[in-house]
Parts: sequence; structure tokens; C-alpha cells
Amino acid sequence: MLSPKGFIQKQFKALTKTQVWKSIFRHQFPKNPRNRSMAILSNFFLHLHPVKARRSGIKLNFTWCMGGVTFFLFLVEVVTGVLLMFYYRQTPGEAYMDMVELREHVPLGIMREMHRWGAHAMVITVWLHMFRVFMTGSYKPPREFNWNVGVILLVLTLLLSFTGYLLPWDQLAIWAITVGTNMARATPGLGHEGPFSDILTLGDLPVIHSGDDVRYALLGARSVGPAALLRFYVLHCVGIPLAAALLMAVHFWRVRRDGGISGPL
Repeated sequence: MLSPKGFIQKQFKALTKTQVWKSIFRHQFPKNPRNRSMAILSNFFLHLHPVKARRSGIKLNFTWCMGGVTFFLFLVEVVTGVLLMFYYRQTPGEAYMDMVELREHVPLGIMREMHRWGAHAMVITVWLHMFRVFMTGSYKPPREFNWNVGVILLVLTLLLSFTGYLLPWDQLAIWAITVGTNMARATPGLGHEGPFSDILTLGDLPVIHSGDDVRYALLGARSVGPAALLRFYVLHCVGIPLAAALLMAVHFWRVRRDGGISGPL
């Protein structure tokens, strides 16, 4: 009979042989000089660039360069967004007027329009990039880890558009966010109208209700108001961009680690 320590070691050894583990950690533990060098070369903090890249990985004939275009648009959004932050005030009394002035008084409204149309273009290029990756089979082993990172980046891109939609603070924005956040009420286990919400009870009282479900966490209230504007502003300008930038760094590093941009099947 195995001791607790032996049982844990056996389970851990079995875990290291799974495809999930191998998709994240490329090489074995550094038990000899070769494994030590390979562990260093595949480590994010110790070696950022690969030893070599395939010539076919830098061609544009099948990639459409959608990943690079998406990253360029992200940089455009960051630069124009920082400039907009100097002139936009995230309060219900000034938000709409500031947006009107940015559109009407700035020549061609170029600063706000670059940010707005860049956001639309970024959503399109992300979808095209995901389509190309899927059609070339780049979601298959050993690239499945990076595919999942890309899926998270897709979700963050959509969340950036969703949170930015409220900032103009006009009727279209307010009612669009009202409809969008109302759907969160049906989130399984997190929304007070979603599946499993009726079985999560504390005595006779429901654990989740309209005052503490995921919709309330998004809005900071039971309806779209000043708290929602502040929360969406912080998420749009700080929280989501930082998370996206971190995952982009991991994404780019992993592309290089997996041998460059994947080719067609």
C-alpha cells in the first residue's frame, strides 16, 4: 500500500504525461544538460525568442496577417484611448457633453472616430484571425494551449467593445447596456434568473437574488446609472486592456515557441 507521499508522487507523475500538461510545459525537468538547456529555451522569462523560425512562417499567402493587424489596431486603440482620457469625464453630467465636443469641435472628430472605427475593425480582424487559425488546424496539438489563450483574447476584445459602448452616455448606449446586462441575469449559477439559482438557498432564502448576482456586480446597482458608468470606464480603460496585453505577450511568445505561424493543413 502506497504512503500518502507515494500516492501524491504517482498522481503527479501521471499528470505530467497527459496532453494538457505537455501542451503547457514542453520539456521534462532539467535532469541532464540537454534538458536544462531546453528548459531554459522554452521558459518565458529566461528566453523570449526562439532559436530559429521557419521561412514559411513569415509568408503572407495564407495568414492574411490578421494577427499582426489586430495587434496594430490594439496599439491604435491604446494611443487614441489615452488621448481621449485627457478630455473625457466619466460622470453622468459631463460624459455626453464631452463626447459631443470631441466629435464636433475636434476637426473631423478624428480622435474619437479613430478610436471608434479602430474598435470595429479590431473585432472584425480578430474573427478573421480565429477563422484562419481554425481553417489551418492550428487549434490541434501541440498548439491547443495557445488556441485557448486566443479564445480568451477574443472574449476580452468583445468585452472591450461592450464596456466602451456605454461611455458616450446617450440613449442608445444606456439602453443597449441595459439589454446586454439583462441577459446576465440568466447566467447559470450567477444570475438570479438563471439555472440552479432556485436550488441555491440558505434556509428558505435564495443565495442569489437581484441585489448580488453577476448583473448587479457589473452595474453596481439594479439599473444603469453613475455606478455602472464608473465601473465600465475602469474596466474599459484599465482592467481589460491590462489583461489583454498580458495574454498577448503570452500568445506571441507561444507562437514563436511552437515553431512560428502555423501553415495550412
